[in-house]
Amino acid sequence: MEDYKYLFKVVLVGNAGVGKTCLVRKFTQGIFPPGQSATIGVDFMIKTVKVGNDKIKLQIWDTAGQERFRSITQSYYRSAHAIVLVYDVSCQPSFDCLPEWLGEIESYANRRVLKILVGNKVDKGDEREVPERIGSDFSDVNHFDYFLETSALDATNVDQLFEQVATRLTNDMKITDERVHQYRADATNTSSSGGPIKLIDRAQTQLNSCCSRQ
Repeated sequence: MEDYKYLFKVVLVGNAGVGKTCLVRKFTQGIFPPGQSATIGVDFMIKTVKVGNDKIKLQIWDTAGQERFRSITQSYYRSAHAIVLVYDVSCQPSFDCLPEWLGEIESYANRRVLKILVGNKVDKGDEREVPERIGSDFSDVNHFDYFLETSALDATNVDQLFEQVATRLTNDMKITDERVHQYRADATNTSSSGGPIKLIDRAQTQLNSCCSRQ
């Protein structure tokens, strides 16, 4: 069995044709698939990355953007540790649909989920319809954890996107681990001193519900 510290589920959502599959394939396989057909339902790929000295496994779910698959893809929000909402900077309608996608995230995802907004296809500079400032402003107003622009074609910020996801989730999980350890230490000290034990292990509850570990 492969040794890893944490396993995180990352879900990509957004309109059909914005390049979600290409981003996943570029990061996990290092290729840009020519003539990529639309994703049917959901697909996923796995890649292990290093965060400090820890091996982190990312289970990256690529969801279909078509309306007819929406009821299927919504079920994948619930157990996601991070959700990456993607639009195409050369397609204004894909940006205009962001409020609808954001509504789904808020309805179905864990409230503590890491939210990332991504403007893809920056290689289409001459065809850009959504300025970077507009994407950044939308991210700020709607409280995304961070925003960046990418290109699966020329690999702009692709590795940075997923490495940032892994780093932030790992740091958050280590904070939770430390809280669990402190709660247990406090309980042990209270017990050994003969005092009453009253421990509500909220950190452990969050850990069990939010993350899978080896």
